[in-house]
Amino acid sequence: MKKFIFATIFISVGLFLGSIALALTVSPVKLEISGDPGQEVSGEFILFNEQGESKTFYSSFANFEAQGETGTPTFVPGNDGLAAWIETVSKITLEAGERITVPFTIKIPQDTDPGGHFAAVFWSATPPQAEGEGQVSVATKLGVLILLRVSGEIEEGGGILKFGAENEQKFFNSLPVNLVFRFQNSGNDRVKPEGEITIKNIFGKVSAVLPANKSKGNVLPQSVRKFEIIWEKIQEEENKEINKTKEDTEKKGFFEELKNEKENFAFGKYTAELDLKYNKENAQASFSFFIIPWRILMLAIIGLIMAFLIIIKGMKRYNKRVIAKAVKALEETKIAETKEVDKINKTETNDGTEKVKEVKKINKKIVKTKKIQKQRKSPVKRENVNSVK
Repeated sequence: MKKFIFATIFISVGLFLGSIALALTVSPVKLEISGDPGQEVSGEFILFNEQGESKTFYSSFANFEAQGETGTPTFVPGNDGLAAWIETVSKITLEAGERITVPFTIKIPQDTDPGGHFAAVFWSATPPQAEGEGQVSVATKLGVLILLRVSGEIEEGGGILKFGAENEQKFFNSLPVNLVFRFQNSGNDRVKPEGEITIKNIFGKVSAVLPANKSKGNVLPQSVRKFEIIWEKIQEEENKEINKTKEDTEKKGFFEELKNEKENFAFGKYTAELDLKYNKENAQASFSFFIIPWRILMLAIIGLIMAFLIIIKGMKRYNKRVIAKAVKALEETKIAETKEVDKINKTETNDGTEKVKEVKKINKKIVKTKKIQKQRKSPVKRENVNSVK
């Protein structure tokens, strides 16, 4: 069992990285074929030798089924099923830089169950080794996945099990936001869900439209597959390291996170709406989340508080200057008024003295006039007295 698991790991790695190890390219990497029970179907794929010398490659076959929810296939021995129905050349020699088209046939048994059947055709620089029933040779292999659909009464079923953010996260500091939906296929054939995720802000305005299944991945029968979609602002060619671990994220300092919030700014409540189409069915789901760039908000609040304090201090200084000017003006006004009053009082005093002098002069004149009149009257009286006698 341990050897089988080890072989599965090597085959899986070879399926995606084998072109590096073997300097061999196989295309396409996936073939989707349909056929009827009892029918013989054919196809072809291309082998390209990238090495600088001639090389012989050997073919082998294995069935595969879903492993976990990532879509990574698990390869099982090809003693029956589709792996046993495929026929192609057992080995082929390619010159340096040679490219060749290799045909293959699939003989579908008459009693084959309708639905999906899945296998892989592998190529390796090592000849297959007979290691006993139920075992697969341990070698780096490169191959093509074959997805066969056999017609008949195919059971179709499934739907969205869950839609939300990764780890059920509801609050984010900035973009990117990792969205995840789990799709269950309860039928007996592969399902390729297709559709879009529409993200709207709190005002209902569309912020982004994302493909729900960009890789065109299939969900194998009786399995669940998790699809991950990333909503980001940074362009893909500039964001090759988007799938960083949480440890790497936690190691970022405050100012690095602040820079990230600035470059990937988003704010408020958002709603993600998933609309899927598969076979002839539709499925919808939605959820809401919040993006709060708290570092930017914190600095903004601190800036507003400092600006408020500066304004308050400036207003106090301004009011103090205005009050000082007003007090000074009031004091100057009082001094001026005091001087004016003193001037008026002095003027009135001088006017009073002059008037007293005038009155005295007048009084003197009156007294003098009375004396003169009195002197004039006195002789007349005497003369009158004498005349009477």
